[in-house]
Order: sequence, then C-alpha cells, then structure tokens
Amino acid sequence: MQLFLSAGEPSGDLHGANLARVLHERAPELSIVGFGGDKMAGAGVKLLYPLTNLAVMWVGRVLVNLPTFFKIVRRAEVYLRSKRPAALVVIDYPGFHWALIKRAHRVGVPVFYFVPPQLWAWAGWRVSKMNRWADTVLTALPFEETWYRQRGVRTHYVGHPYFDELAEQQIDLAFVAARRAEGVPIVALLPGSRNQEVTANFPLMLAAAARIREAVPGTLFLIAGYNERLAKTIRQHLAGSGITAELYVGRTPEVIEAADACIAVSGSVGFELMYRLKPTVVVYKISDFARFVSKQFIVCKYISLVNLVADEEVYPEFLTTKDSSPEIAAHIVGWLTKPESRERLVERLHALRTTVAVPGACERAADFILGRISASQIGTSSQLVGSQAG
Repeated sequence: MQLFLSAGEPSGDLHGANLARVLHERAPELSIVGFGGDKMAGAGVKLLYPLTNLAVMWVGRVLVNLPTFFKIVRRAEVYLRSKRPAALVVIDYPGFHWALIKRAHRVGVPVFYFVPPQLWAWAGWRVSKMNRWADTVLTALPFEETWYRQRGVRTHYVGHPYFDELAEQQIDLAFVAARRAEGVPIVALLPGSRNQEVTANFPLMLAAAARIREAVPGTLFLIAGYNERLAKTIRQHLAGSGITAELYVGRTPEVIEAADACIAVSGSVGFELMYRLKPTVVVYKISDFARFVSKQFIVCKYISLVNLVADEEVYPEFLTTKDSSPEIAAHIVGWLTKPESRERLVERLHALRTTVAVPGACERAADFILGRISASQIGTSSQLVGSQAG
C-alpha cells in the first residue's frame, strides 16, 4: 500500500515528517512517497522532488517560480495516474496544492488536507475548491472546524501538529544556562525560515534592537537562524548594523527558551513562543504593493496565530510597510523594565497554552487517514466480489 504526502514549506516538512513516522508505526507495510524536505526524507518518505526548496510567498515570488511549479505538478499527475496511491495527503501550501489535489481528484485518488490553508483569513471564496477536490479536511485550529463545516466542507478536527513537535522537544539546558549565566536581559530575534522573510524583516529587527540597547544597555541579542543559507544573509545584515549579537543555527528552541522577550516574524513559531510563555512582538514587513494586495483579500483581525486563537491581541503585532522599530522596541523595553507587565502577559499565555497546546494531532490524523483508506479498500473488495458473483 502506498500513500503520497506533499509539503511545500519548512513547517510543513516538519509536520509531514512527524505524520510519516506515525503512519509507519501504525502501518509498517505502508510506502510513502511525495514532495517535501530533509525532515520528511529522514522520516522515511521517498522524495520525488524537494519542494520545500521553493517555499515562496507573495505574488512576485510565485510568478518567478511558476514554470517549475507547473513542471512538478505535471510530474505528480503522471505518477498519480500510473501508481494510483491509496491516498494523497497535502499540508498547507495552497497555491501549489490546489493544482495537485485537483488532479488527484480527477484520477480518483482520495485527498486529505492536513493543516489546511487559512482561507478564513484571506480567501474565503476559494473554499469551493476545497469542497470539490478534498475528501476530508483535517482541521488544525479550534474555530476552523465550524468555519469549514458551515461552508459544506467535510472535516475532522485533529488539532495543530506543531504541538506534537513541542511536546517531544529536548532542550539543551546547558546551552540555555550558559546564556543566562551572564545575568543580563536577553532578547531573541527570529527573522523567519524563508529568504524573503529574512531580507524584509531582519533589518527592521536590527533597528528595533538598536533602540532596545539604547534604553536597556547590556541587553544580549540572540538570533535564531533556520539554516546556514539564511544565516549567511543574517550575517551580511548584521555586519553593518553596529549591533552585537550571537547567531545560532538549529538552536531555535534554546534561543527562545533563554530569552526574556522576543521579536518574531509571523508564522507557526508563534505557537512555540506561546508554549514557552515568551512575551513577543510579532512583525511582518511587506512592500507597498503587497500591502495593497493583502488589503483586498485579508479579512481576519490578526496576523499572529496566537492572537487568532485567543481572539484578542495577546501579542502586539505589526503588518507594516514602514519602520515600526520605535513601537516594537517600546513593547520589548516595557517587558524588560516592568516585571509586572511581563508577568501579566505570561499569565495570559499560560491560560491560553492550557486550552490550545494539546499534542497528538499526528496520531489522530494518521488514525483517521488509515481508517478511511482501510474502509475504502474493503468497499472496493466487496464490490469486486459482488460483480464476480453476479
């Protein structure tokens, strides 16, 4: 039995890897192929293409990569037609995955959408595509189940797989202790996992860091680099900034755990910041054109997943086209210099974590997918027996 699994972003690669491990535990005979990254490959997925290398956002970046996307989709369709896997499971990354699930549906391969795109935030009208082409949406956020069901989509709530990863993480406590041993305030900078995120947001973070250092001398800045390629870009910006900071690659959990406060690009890392009870300012700097386009489509109140789940602004956030470093720095300085302010936020994060951060999403998703595949195969066998008897 074979399953096709596809993820196009670093976070999807992580969730795909965790899902693949559970699927293999539940069904050792299962063969998993598809698109993803190093983590999925390490979990036993045979990659037909390293799709996470093309992780992009915003219209201009997508257009540049369109020929490659079309080529990969055509390759996938040939594979789906010839191999007929038991199911296709896709993770977020809607632009590419719309094309993929449409073709899977066309050839009769069942489609499960794990961690669905946030259509409720920016593209509600596209839910018709989900309704037509996905057999079941495995929802990740508490309010998604209701939103999708109200629009006729078949759903099954499993929770967010990011909390599976967090529950299993083993923090290097010696690293954290060594950073804290200096006895100075620590601010973590998390500039993102995509090239354009780092390029757009890290200079803004450095501008905020300069203001924080001026207000709170001696502050230690720790930077989390997603990989060495992005770390090179970070070093280039850091070199001319006048900011002294420590850059670590592959140490994001430790950097977060060591920090008193954080500045982070909007994304799933927000859940880790909430999980570790870290006061954080969420930022996402975009171009004027991207801001114009986003205003036409984005309908949700917040960009931070934490704020969306809480339905209030727990984390200050800035979706901005300008230099918002004064406002960003003001929040961080307030938390560093007014302990009571920081404690109030930590208490709110603790209450939110208790209700939201429930691990086991990958187990629930794997059980549902395997159950549906098994039921489908039994149904097919029964039909064959009936036709032969007739």
